[in-house]
Amino acid sequence: MASTSKTPLQSRNLPWVEKYRPQKLDDLISHRDILSTIQRFVREDRLPHLLLYGPPGTGKTSTILACARQLYKDKEFNSMVLELNASDDRGIDVVRGPILSFASTRTIFKKGFKLVILDEADAMTQDAQNALRRVIEKFTENTRFCLICNYLSKIIPALQSRCTRFRFGPLSADQMIPRLRHVIQEESIDITEDGMKAIVTLSSGDMRRSLNVLQSTSMAYGKVTEDSVYTCTGQPLRSDIANILDWCLNKDFTSAYKQILQLKTLKGLALHDILTELHLLVHRVDFPSLYGSFPSENQNQKKKGLLR
Repeated sequence: MASTSKTPLQSRNLPWVEKYRPQKLDDLISHRDILSTIQRFVREDRLPHLLLYGPPGTGKTSTILACARQLYKDKEFNSMVLELNASDDRGIDVVRGPILSFASTRTIFKKGFKLVILDEADAMTQDAQNALRRVIEKFTENTRFCLICNYLSKIIPALQSRCTRFRFGPLSADQMIPRLRHVIQEESIDITEDGMKAIVTLSSGDMRRSLNVLQSTSMAYGKVTEDSVYTCTGQPLRSDIANILDWCLNKDFTSAYKQILQLKTLKGLALHDILTELHLLVHRVDFPSLYGSFPSENQNQKKKGLLR
């Protein structure tokens, strides 16, 4: 990646998600087995129809765009690649209109196939998917289709069977941290180690979200720490969750409820976020083996004696 000093003014104003989007297949940081397979398809000129699915921010769109840049030169990219976001244009009209007209025409000065990229294809209606099935069948010789979606179950079986499927799982912390460090170095961000851990934890394997959190926190607070990351994203602080757990365990119900409600109102926290973080913390806390939830051995013996 070029440094910001050499970057034109336009790219300086770009969101970091787009500014640091990988341009080549070799730049991608995860799913090496999928990338090696796609590279072999491209090298041998045997690219099939593709169906890329998985959670957001795992590299699906970046992979096919990098693949397209490898297939076509810059000057022929626009004439050979049609990229549509199917969540905007998801009716049958877009299949019968732009997609059909693009797939049915051949280029005079370029051999090989065209590429149609349909992002968020799981938002397409059933009728549109059925119409697309026929277009894929009819123009396979001239055009390759790549469908990208989050939920495979929302793609009709007829389309699934016509595509080679690849699942993009959430990224691990080991894959995300080097890329985040690259962005931090390029943008000269002041960040602490616990701030980095907080970003990776909150993003849950979503690289796009981690970059958005990093950018918004660095712009809002200057120094990226654990507290500033949690505050910027509106998530409860770990210290607050620890206090809530302490109140639940050691105080009576009325006072614990009042204090939790007061904290929730004061900091504008969502109950869902509190419960999620509390659930994760409870699993990490090492409780005494007989905390009171289960009767002791003596109590069991007394009960047995009474029953007799």
